Amino acid sequence: MTPAGSLLTAHDLHKSYGSTPALDGASFSIHPGEVVAVMGPSGSGKSTLLHCLAGIVTPDRGTITYAGRELSTMSDAERSALRRTEFGFVFQFGQLVPELTCVENVALPLRLSGARRKDAERTALTWMERLEVDDLGAKRPAEVSGGQGQRVAVARALASSPKVIFADEPTGALDSLNGERVLELLTEAARSANVAVVLVTHEARVAAYSDRDVTVRDGRARDLEHAV
Repeated sequence: MTPAGSLLTAHDLHKSYGSTPALDGASFSIHPGEVVAVMGPSGSGKSTLLHCLAGIVTPDRGTITYAGRELSTMSDAERSALRRTEFGFVFQFGQLVPELTCVENVALPLRLSGARRKDAERTALTWMERLEVDDLGAKRPAEVSGGQGQRVAVARALASSPKVIFADEPTGALDSLNGERVLELLTEAARSANVAVVLVTHEARVAAYSDRDVTVRDGRARDLEHAV
């Protein structure tokens, strides 16, 4: 069952690694432009839930529907294209390509989708300006601070105009001041572009930037505002 108006929905997901269950009947939904925090202690299954929602991991049972289509009906190539064009990703340590400059990193998803270099880098600089790192375009990741690198990673996630951003502990490697600024910029930019954000965290201060919380415990998800 897909909640009315939802963009991405998971129902009754089960996933085990060997004999160890990671998800045990988890359900989830998110609407366009909504920021949802997925909370839970280490080992609760929240990262597995994110990876299933993004089509990176295939659940053993259950359904995931994106924009009216079940991910299980897509080929590997279609899911890969979805992650390249419709989904954006921000990881705890940024995962920028060290050999590329910051502007080349932000432009990379556009280049992979066939955009010309000049057009891709123009779009990249626009997003870098919004994330307050446009002066770092010529620098490589090793030459910028952790907070600056995460802003570059957020700009990269937004550059391809995704519908959903998956942010897995995006401030976990930052001090509180830098973390707060990255969250402010991420959520402000996403809401202004009507991009949904799945924000995985174990910190209440991070979840405070969301519209609502979903708690994952023992592989099950519980929505703190309404059932999913």
